[in-house]
Amino acid sequence: MDRLFNMDNKFFTVMGRVADLIMLNVVFLICCLPIVTIGASLTALHYVTLKMARNEESYIIRSFFKSFKQNFKQATVINLIMLAVAAILYMDLRIVGNIDGTMSQVLYIVFFAFGILYMMVFLYIYPVLAKFYNSIKNTFRNAFLMAIRHLPYTVLMAVITLLPAGVFFIKSFRIQSMAIMLLCMFGFALEAFINGHFLVKIFDNYIPADADTQDTDLQNENSAETSSAENDHTV
Repeated sequence: MDRLFNMDNKFFTVMGRVADLIMLNVVFLICCLPIVTIGASLTALHYVTLKMARNEESYIIRSFFKSFKQNFKQATVINLIMLAVAAILYMDLRIVGNIDGTMSQVLYIVFFAFGILYMMVFLYIYPVLAKFYNSIKNTFRNAFLMAIRHLPYTVLMAVITLLPAGVFFIKSFRIQSMAIMLLCMFGFALEAFINGHFLVKIFDNYIPADADTQDTDLQNENSAETSSAENDHTV
């Protein structure tokens, strides 16, 4: 009986994690409402889930707003760039849709390739910003290089990220409504938490063993240009 009500019991551990994810998801969605703050919200979301993946988090809300405030400026600029690129790709695809012949097919392939590259950068850009200090230019560069170098993880994270979109293909309205409700409850946080386990393994390749006691450099292979101090060790 004592084991059943022990707070270290796996049931209580899992339920505690679910409660953390629900709380984090709600805060994330609220902070995304002004639209312009989506970048800072995504960065803060990944900051917390990366810590959760390492079992390092203590105060979910405090950690979220710490990162939100700390990375707001860079995250907002990066978000505006990502939104602008997405808008350009969308407009280009609409234009291509009005073109007939072989040229249309070629352009579709070209823009589809750009779309894949965009997705790859999107998967890494906010976690990299959450984990490392760097210029905006080098943050984009590092995100792209990591996505290429760790392609298997990139593909896996892309599948996990896009999987929730399948809810719109559910034919049963009742099941679809329940799925959407669950996504709104903790879907974004759960997705970031799952991907966080892969990102931790990736980031460990760029963090020296003594990173807990001093600022660190993000060392990209075969590159002397990129350096980043670890974001979550410097306020």
